[in-house]
Amino acid sequence: MTRKACVTGSAGFIGYHLCKRLLDAGWQVVGIDALTDYYDVTLKERRQAMLMQNPGFRAVNDRIEAPGVLHDLMAALQPDAVIHLAAQAGVRHSIEAPESYVESNLIGTFRLLEAIRAVRPAHSLLASTSSVYGANTDMPYAETAKADTPMSFYAATKKANEAMAHSYAHLYDLPITMFRFFTVYGPWGRPDMALFKFTKAILEGRPIDLYNHGDMRRDFTYVDDLVEGIIRLIDVAPQRPASLDGVPPGDSLSPVAPYRVVNIGRSDSVALTEFIAAIEAATGKTAIRNLMPMQPGDVPATWADATLLQRLTCYRPHTPISIGVARFVEWYRAYYGV
Repeated sequence: MTRKACVTGSAGFIGYHLCKRLLDAGWQVVGIDALTDYYDVTLKERRQAMLMQNPGFRAVNDRIEAPGVLHDLMAALQPDAVIHLAAQAGVRHSIEAPESYVESNLIGTFRLLEAIRAVRPAHSLLASTSSVYGANTDMPYAETAKADTPMSFYAATKKANEAMAHSYAHLYDLPITMFRFFTVYGPWGRPDMALFKFTKAILEGRPIDLYNHGDMRRDFTYVDDLVEGIIRLIDVAPQRPASLDGVPPGDSLSPVAPYRVVNIGRSDSVALTEFIAAIEAATGKTAIRNLMPMQPGDVPATWADATLLQRLTCYRPHTPISIGVARFVEWYRAYYGV
């Protein structure tokens, strides 16, 4: 019997790659995406058009925060799995336009939780972010570590999503996994992300802005690795423990709900300078560096502990930076003809 999935944010960077993998695996997928103009809509339309070439995919272009949209969509589909990727993204943008984060990330996720309460899929997986770790400097970040000091409004909304989802998992016995991802990159990536901006500037001979004077580290995760982690987690739905002390050591499983948080990262904190060197190698050009102070809301480093992911799925992201960056640059040159 064909399995059915509802994917929110299906025309987004991660959503496109996830839908493609699900379709390749024989799933029937309904994707919803508002095609907002946060960045070049043409890129989103191209992703969606490629997905539409598969007869197993159906697109709905609407806002998830609109009353009744998700409820009606899921009631008709009766999905086996829901993967919630739709969100207003961007740390710096959340400082400039916070209300859009309330609408999409808070109200939109509330609408989603109400919809899954009504249709009760076998497993719902909701995207969170490494940004929730905020001011925490105890690295690598473990899911069981405190994440109570968000440094941006974007991070605050995603942390709120985790709390909202936990309450629904507890109250209505809904199996929910929150996955925290770490600086995802790859072909068809977002134009507001560092790899896209750096590649564009380097190929055009323009300077690149390096915040904190270039002293930054990130757990860069290739998009195919992230998607593999999500796909494997679909069949690892959390179960409510039989007792309050029934949670294994190192597991983020809630003691009172079928709810778990899982990091999906490469478990390697890479210096920004090393990342830039990989872009230089892939483009054959040298970057012109413009050193700048730290930006509000940003953090100097991220680093995932992916032990729990590996324990649950026998998988850990592994694509080297050099290979992942080269694949992006190859896509960028082909897509833009440069």
